[in-house]
Amino acid sequence: MTWADFYLTCFLIGFLLSLISLLTGSAHLHLPHMHVQIPHVHVPHVGGGNVPVLNFGTLAAFLTWFGATGYLVIRLSSLWTFFALGIALAGGLLGAGIIFLFLAKVLMRSEGEVEPEDSDMVGVLGRLSVSIRPGGTGEIVFTQGGTRHCTAARSEDGTAVPKNTEVVVTRFDKGIAYVRRWEDLTGEPAEDAEKD
Repeated sequence: MTWADFYLTCFLIGFLLSLISLLTGSAHLHLPHMHVQIPHVHVPHVGGGNVPVLNFGTLAAFLTWFGATGYLVIRLSSLWTFFALGIALAGGLLGAGIIFLFLAKVLMRSEGEVEPEDSDMVGVLGRLSVSIRPGGTGEIVFTQGGTRHCTAARSEDGTAVPKNTEVVVTRFDKGIAYVRRWEDLTGEPAEDAEKD
C-alpha cells in the first residue's frame, strides 16, 4: 500500500462516516449498535462541560481532512513523505477543530444545565386561556425560561375561574397546575400589581 492509497482510504472512511452521520441525523434513522468495553479514558470537555473534544464528529472530520490533505500533498508535490505526513496531520487537526468549534459554539450554545428552579411551577404567574368550571379543568398559559408554555389547570379551591384571569400556580401535581387568582393573593387586580 502506498502513502497515496493510505490517505485516500482515510479520506473515504472519514467521508463515509460523515455521510452516515448526516443521513441518520436528518432522517432520524437508528442504526444497530453494539457496546464495546474500553478502558476508561478521561476526555476533556470544553464549553461548559457539554462537548467532549474527542467525539464522533471530530473524528470523522479529522479522518476526512487528514486523508484529503495527505492525498493532495503526496500526489501534487514532491515533498518528503514525513513532511507530507505533518501537513496532513495539520489539515486533519484543522478540520476537526472547525467541526468542534461549530458543535461547541453554535449547536450546543443553548444547551445549558437545567436547574430545578428553572422548571419549578410553584409561584408561576400566568393567564387562563380556557376557563375553569367549578371542579373542572382549564388551561393556563405562562412564560418560563424565556419560552411560552401551557398546561392543564384547576382551581385550588374548586371554584370557577373565568378565561383571561391572571392566576398564580400554588402547586403542581401529575401534570396539572393548581391555581389561585392573583387578586385573591395580593388583594389588588393584576394590572395594578404590574404597574408598581
